Amino acid sequence: MGLKANGCDFRKFVNYEDSDDLYLYEVGRNKCTPLYSYEHLVKNRIIIHIIKKGKGILRINNKQYDIHKDQIFLIPENYRCFYQADKDDPWEYIWFIIGGPKIPLMLKEAGLTPEHPVYTPVSDSRVITELALDTLKNYKRQYYCIGNLYRICDYMIENSSRKEEITVSNSLRYVKNAISYIQLKYSEPVKIEQVASALGLNRSYLTRLFKDATGYSLQEYLLTYRMKMAVKLLSDKSLSVAEIAKNVGYNDTFTFSKAFKRHYGKAPSDYRSVEIKVSTGTITNV
Repeated sequence: MGLKANGCDFRKFVNYEDSDDLYLYEVGRNKCTPLYSYEHLVKNRIIIHIIKKGKGILRINNKQYDIHKDQIFLIPENYRCFYQADKDDPWEYIWFIIGGPKIPLMLKEAGLTPEHPVYTPVSDSRVITELALDTLKNYKRQYYCIGNLYRICDYMIENSSRKEEITVSNSLRYVKNAISYIQLKYSEPVKIEQVASALGLNRSYLTRLFKDATGYSLQEYLLTYRMKMAVKLLSDKSLSVAEIAKNVGYNDTFTFSKAFKRHYGKAPSDYRSVEIKVSTGTITNV
């Protein structure tokens, strides 16, 4: 049964971060009352709203956009936004709070950016709506939900009204290649200079491109990815912390443990001592 809160018809906090590129934190649906409004300033997250019915307005970057059924609007991270349902035909929408290093790139390929925060499909918009509703219905299934989000992004890219205006620039290709390089080499003692060198770029130039495109610095992304892989390995009780440190690119356990504790607030051994059972919502010491 759906959770009703703050005017929402359905809202679930899921916090799905197992995927390397795309994270899902919250899903919801709201059938708004006339002139229902909300103001956002979201940190380190992105929100997309899929308009199922009705219409309303979005204000961002000192601009106002009239938005209607079948469109999608973006609430970018670190931008103050205001949106409001129409007085006579208030909208009903589905929203996803998402994140991850590649999600800004995927949305940009679809033409959805802070400068262009409204998406209009050129083909049957029911595909996106049906995928979104299916995600709400199956919100307990992490990989199913993430798969649906990839399908939504793919459909948006292939059916964007701005597709002809958009070309994937060399800078975006460099960023994608940098992500792929890190995901391939994270288990080695790789340095940022090596990433830039492998792509034939100056370090400072690549660092700027990466930060602008993803919101992460290269060093932050490398650290975050290593920590994420370390958490997965900690579930394997046959591996020692020293072995895990080497498997994620650290030559000594102390440096790894220090970085892990700074990232998660717990030492690796302490983190391992708690098993979180998402299916039951219980925490069991093991």
